[in-house]
Amino acid sequence: MSILSNRAKGLKPSPTLAINAKAKAMQAQGIRVVSFGAGEPDFDTPENIKRAAITSIEEGFTKYTAVGGIDELKDAVIQKFQRDNQLTYKRSQILISCGGKHSFYNLAQPL
Repeated sequence: MSILSNRAKGLKPSPTLAINAKAKAMQAQGIRVVSFGAGEPDFDTPENIKRAAITSIEEGFTKYTAVGGIDELKDAVIQKFQRDNQLTYKRSQILISCGGKHSFYNLAQPL
């Protein structure tokens, strides 16, 4: 008798991680690849972001935020798109999430 749920028994290896491994193998062979695998940045977190995160923790900003993101972050996203892309958005059009896969998962669940 298995102690795992049917859902857990049905889990399969991550296709995203398989794509990522394939892209890395191709790059190791000298093939130029634009990978759509795991969304891991290829650069270190910028210093200003590191400092802001540390300051926020030291100032007690350690609780859960609003599900769709805090207004200050939404405003920063709006300013970035206006400045860099000449695109105008309202707060109600911006969703802050922990990543693209999580957002798509949440979108697919009610369907």
